[in-house]
Amino acid sequence: MHIPDGYLGPTTCGIFYVAMLPLWVTAAKIVKKTLRAKQVPMLAIGAAFSFVIMMFNVPIPGGTTGHAVGGALVGILLGPWAGCIAITVALVVQALLFGDGGITAIGANCFNMAFVLPFAGYYIYKAISYNASIDAKRRVIAAGIAGYLALNLAAGLTGFEFGIQPFLHKTASGQALYCPYGLNVALPAMLGEHLLVFGWVEAIVTALVIKYLQKQSPEFLEEGRKN
Repeated sequence: MHIPDGYLGPTTCGIFYVAMLPLWVTAAKIVKKTLRAKQVPMLAIGAAFSFVIMMFNVPIPGGTTGHAVGGALVGILLGPWAGCIAITVALVVQALLFGDGGITAIGANCFNMAFVLPFAGYYIYKAISYNASIDAKRRVIAAGIAGYLALNLAAGLTGFEFGIQPFLHKTASGQALYCPYGLNVALPAMLGEHLLVFGWVEAIVTALVIKYLQKQSPEFLEEGRKN
């Protein structure tokens, strides 16, 4: 799902940087005010967890990759704003040190995976698990559904961003300057593997961690309930 350099036009990259800047500022302010001291290590663990799980990626035709992110889980446990910070850190480190995702596309990658994914996962989980007790099975089911849907939403957005590039940036003869694949190729390529494979990985990991925490450390779910 990481967008490499050269696949989005400069206008598209700029728009996503501009869009993410106020979101990063807001996230930093909210996290500074609401994150408790005992949750700070969890924020670091969340960033590390997202970093590691994203390293297990599979190339997808069209120039990007498919993988789980862990964004829904981080959002559920720490809140979506803290999730935004944690996943942004993971994405920036990956781009700068490992070349996984382009530097020019950090804004777009963060919008898809550090903003849309944890926020969607958080609110889907909250809606399905509404008023459920901490140890309820509905919370495990809600976590799995949230992980699956949120990851595929982010993947779909990535495919859409790829697919509109030939319409936005092309030569006088009609040749694409950046991503050469239209929506008819980019969307199926991105959604296919995530709907069939990686969405289920995200769902299973998210659900299993919530189930484990219900038994071993329910206080983490209590904290997440307050976010």
